[in-house]
Amino acid sequence: MKIAIEERSWVEIDLTAFQDNLQLLKGYLRPGQSFMQIVKADAYGHGAKEIAEIAIAQGAAYLGVANLEEGKLLRIQGIQAPILILSPSLSTEIKQIIHYDLSLGVADLDFATVLAKAAVKANKTIKIHLNLDTGMHRSGICFEEAMALYDEVSALPGLEIEGVFSHFASAENDSDFSRLQESRFAEFVQALEAAPRFVHLSNSAGLIHGYAAFCNLVRLGISSFGVKTTDEELGLKPVMTFKSTLSQIKEFKAGDSVGYQRQWIAKTSGRYGIVPVGYADGYDFLLSNKAMVLINGCMCPVIGRVSMDMITVDISQIPEARISDEVVLLGKGDEALRAEHIASLYQGSAYELLCQVGRRARRYYRDKAHILHSSPLARRDFVSSDFGDSKLSQIISSALAQRLDSPEIGELIYREILRTFFYNKDRDVHYRKNFRHEIRFDKSDAPAYYRAETTLRYKKVLNADHFVIACAASSDILQGYILRTDVEYRWLLDSDKQFKAENFQLNAVKVNGIDLKTKIKSGDGYLEILCSHPKLQKLINREVEFEINTNTLYPTTSHQFSVFITELTRGVEISFSYPQQLSHVEAVTVFSGQQKNPPIQRADHRIMLKTSEDEWVFPISGVVFCY
Repeated sequence: MKIAIEERSWVEIDLTAFQDNLQLLKGYLRPGQSFMQIVKADAYGHGAKEIAEIAIAQGAAYLGVANLEEGKLLRIQGIQAPILILSPSLSTEIKQIIHYDLSLGVADLDFATVLAKAAVKANKTIKIHLNLDTGMHRSGICFEEAMALYDEVSALPGLEIEGVFSHFASAENDSDFSRLQESRFAEFVQALEAAPRFVHLSNSAGLIHGYAAFCNLVRLGISSFGVKTTDEELGLKPVMTFKSTLSQIKEFKAGDSVGYQRQWIAKTSGRYGIVPVGYADGYDFLLSNKAMVLINGCMCPVIGRVSMDMITVDISQIPEARISDEVVLLGKGDEALRAEHIASLYQGSAYELLCQVGRRARRYYRDKAHILHSSPLARRDFVSSDFGDSKLSQIISSALAQRLDSPEIGELIYREILRTFFYNKDRDVHYRKNFRHEIRFDKSDAPAYYRAETTLRYKKVLNADHFVIACAASSDILQGYILRTDVEYRWLLDSDKQFKAENFQLNAVKVNGIDLKTKIKSGDGYLEILCSHPKLQKLINREVEFEINTNTLYPTTSHQFSVFITELTRGVEISFSYPQQLSHVEAVTVFSGQQKNPPIQRADHRIMLKTSEDEWVFPISGVVFCY
């Protein structure tokens, strides 16, 4: 699916590049090793759900997140793979950790005890990974005390030590300390009577350098997103590209300054462009007078200070540059645009840069040359128009499940009621309102029949300059007309009666008071009346009032008359007038909506039921008058 991007700035995520990077890194795995894909911090700004789905398809045994909220969101988004919370969790989070079936790192006996009690109470077994501090001195139990903690936690009910892990402090550039950490961790694992299912120490750099070969799980993070953390040239491809456009082009003369504090002074005359991106978008202030951007295949220097919302770039070497030309600030196109290079310009971190870039930008996900879908702007409340149809449908479905505290009931409501309207939206599905249906029975010249006069009035948005009124001789034929959206009125004729004018008469059909022209078409068991008028063309997509009046014969032997609501309707009034010879008539309502049993009134051989004007009635609802 190709989408025209019309944004001030945007981020493109190349899922094909990510998949290629995974394939390359998996080539370093030893026999028996699998990998955990790290998707914390929204997969370093790349989109946790999208990255997780590809990693799982590529064989990821686990997903790694930083906290409960990240794991919870993945579960709500439909990710069922094992998820490990790597950072220390809080006791207040335990209930939700259990509910969302998350595994977690543990390094404290008191927390483990509270967790075990909660697991037993919930009748669950919680998978944990014991976190060892082998020298990074951040989270984790000190490796000298790890065995005692392992034994104590192993004895707690409701917990399963599924894994043990530690973190390299500097696998990228300190082989001596990395080997020390490796030996400490190996000593602990070898001392266990039986190693747990997962043993993991290496990150991407550790994998590439061949550390911790005895472990059976490797955590892949920054390198899978195409950032080089070692001196080896691996061929990793940047997955994220941050783009914007030229919003203004101006000229400068020798001696002119550009930007705050006049920190750039022109030595010669030239041209410069304004790009609507600044440090509020994650383009770091420290890139002032240092970074380069790509425009029309040429690398152009950032000149002057990076402002909150704008940067200025020298485009003197591109005379053909025009407003709205694409600007690449980070990612593909040149080595100088790689995250690790840009971060090095201000002694920063590529991790931080990827996480913060594009704070006000929509993300577009690419598969080769095609954009698959997009995700909304960060740091804003829910805005439905931020999402495409399929994503919005998923949000609605999951919201129903959470609000009702029942995935099954939520799915039922979504699938059986809402999805019909979503799928038909391109057919301009509209609802009726102020629906009034009057039925009047009286004697007729035919002994076995009543004369039935019906008047139907309602308001609705007009979809086309024509519609159909249908009459059928059987329920099967009538069913076909119920499924047609161009049919406004349907009637089931007694099978003994022929389609003669006296048996079904259309007395009047109007739209906004305009008497429509009619054209009759009949066949075996059906009668169609096409209603149209040239003036309707100007009323399309406007709310109009329909009026349909008919006369027909209805068999006295039927003993019941049914009125069904075939469309979503707001506000219903149905009345049934009958002759004196019908001494007793009952009204049986079958309503699906806010009020399942609308009040029924009786007066002078007339029965009427009425909902309030703002009350919704779902198809198929109705009333059966029994006599």
